[in-house]
Amino acid sequence: MKTSIATVSISGNLPEKLEAIAAAGFDGIEIFEQDLIAHDGNPREVGDLIRSMGLEITLFQPFRDFEGLPEPLRAKAFDRAERKFDLMQELGTDLVLICSSCHPAALGGIDRAAADFHALGERAAKRNLRVGFEALAWGKHVNDHRDAWEIVRRAGHANVGLILDSFHTLARKIDPDTIRRIPGDKIFFVQLADAPQIEMDLLYWSRHFRNMPGEGDLAVADFMRAVVATGYTGPISLEIFNDQFRGGRPATIAKDGHRSLVALMDDVQRAEPAVELNLPMMPARANVEGVSFVEFATRGEDANTLGTMLKTLGFTHSGNHIAKQLSLWTQGDIRILVNCETTGYASSAYIMHGTTACDIGLSVNDAKDAVSRATRLGAKPFSQALGSGELDIPAIRGLSGSVLHFIDETSGLKDVWDVEFIGSTAPQTGAGLQRIDHLAQTMSYDEMLSWSLFYTSLFEMRKSAMVDVVDPDGLVRSQALETDDGAFRITLNGAETHRTMAGNFLADSFGASVQHIALATDDIFATANALAGNGFKPLPMSENYYADLTTRFDLSSPLLNRLQAGNILYDEDANGAFYQFYSRPDGGGIFFEIVQRTGGYAGYGAPNAPFRIAAQKRLMRAKGMPKS
Repeated sequence: MKTSIATVSISGNLPEKLEAIAAAGFDGIEIFEQDLIAHDGNPREVGDLIRSMGLEITLFQPFRDFEGLPEPLRAKAFDRAERKFDLMQELGTDLVLICSSCHPAALGGIDRAAADFHALGERAAKRNLRVGFEALAWGKHVNDHRDAWEIVRRAGHANVGLILDSFHTLARKIDPDTIRRIPGDKIFFVQLADAPQIEMDLLYWSRHFRNMPGEGDLAVADFMRAVVATGYTGPISLEIFNDQFRGGRPATIAKDGHRSLVALMDDVQRAEPAVELNLPMMPARANVEGVSFVEFATRGEDANTLGTMLKTLGFTHSGNHIAKQLSLWTQGDIRILVNCETTGYASSAYIMHGTTACDIGLSVNDAKDAVSRATRLGAKPFSQALGSGELDIPAIRGLSGSVLHFIDETSGLKDVWDVEFIGSTAPQTGAGLQRIDHLAQTMSYDEMLSWSLFYTSLFEMRKSAMVDVVDPDGLVRSQALETDDGAFRITLNGAETHRTMAGNFLADSFGASVQHIALATDDIFATANALAGNGFKPLPMSENYYADLTTRFDLSSPLLNRLQAGNILYDEDANGAFYQFYSRPDGGGIFFEIVQRTGGYAGYGAPNAPFRIAAQKRLMRAKGMPKS
């Protein structure tokens, strides 16, 4: 199947849009009339420009308010159509999209509309052109693809077919399986869009909140499964209206769009094995079994500060790399690497961001397959020169140029700790920390959809609803992604202003990715006591917070006293409880969180975030650190 995207979906002028679309790997474009009108080249020149970039024009759109009009409006509609046919022939495309009428004078009636389309089909056939009819979700008389199909069927013309749009079907909660009854050769074109599930006016929802398949909540995969079951083999195209995308980088939006289509069709091909799609196969989403390591790039006094923090957290310096200034710190199943190299990738990361979590190692079922799928979906592979005795561990680029390494058992990559590190004789003490509960990545708000799609298309992960986190100086939006078993969890935090703590971290670190790491314990009170013995100082919480806890939850006085004594925050849901406390912020803005989950608690303590942020800002300002 050919991939396509409507020019209206991304920002920029027409040449900028075309360059981004071609670079992303699309086969063609829907040319949106407004983009053509705004361009200063004539239609023939535009068609030549598009083809010179290796693209074809899959569709010209939109043609509005055609069917069901009384005279003399009907005659004028046919005249308008003839002029658009002229334009299409100059551009070099043969298909036009006609959306169902919203004209106040439009008359209803299936047969009346069918007669109009039959007559238009006759005119189109004389020019070897085709006409596609789409039901707008807010159309005056036709707002359901089933009615649009009945009009096309009764029109009975070879040059008249149906155009389907996932948003118009799914937004009206129409069962997509009804598409399976339509002959595939009468479906002329398929447009795809996802959207967050919001109850609002359909037109406004469509014009402002559409996003790429996989970025929203609509059943786009089910829609596309029904489409391919008809035998349709034509283009699949994105038609996205989104305020955020209109202000985004054309290259990023186009790349995300292509990734979304490739991932979607891979899902469809796996779910509909009886349908011969003949698409290139790629490995399935990787199963992430946990975080193998987190590597920090640092140097000098910054490295000493980080080492001191790790010691107070109960980590043991367990080994050193055979060839690099790279130390291994461990506790439970947690591995922290401290890289003090003055050359190579980690050195560049330190120069750019200061002390930063530059590399995340993920334990997966198959490392080579993980990279193969990632690169097929547009991720950039990462490699650097290997020293003597070093293993070649597959990797890709992640957020803000960071790196994701993949480690598995079958290829022997999990032996890296014995192969590349010389062990230390330091005693393993620890403070009860067992594993990494989650990583928190910070980005600008307009990057969140992109990185959510990145993770969910590469890995078997589900996403939770986006939540608003109130910062004293603004709003941060947060979305959690996790595997079904919770072995890998990550929160994406989108900042809209530098005044928030998240925004300040981005500004001060020049876009570093990981702002904090949450470490899990099975007994948070024992861990808190052990850390206190190591000299760890938790983030101090206000008395007001604990006074409020008594009104929110039925906690015993002894438990409340223990929470307050340890500056431990508390939350609960229907399945269990959540305990958390934090390290104090350092100059780089990175901090650690200690958590304990009981029962089946599924959240991340979001109700506590405003109080945690306020406490952090109090300390930062008291120390004369930059105000966010």
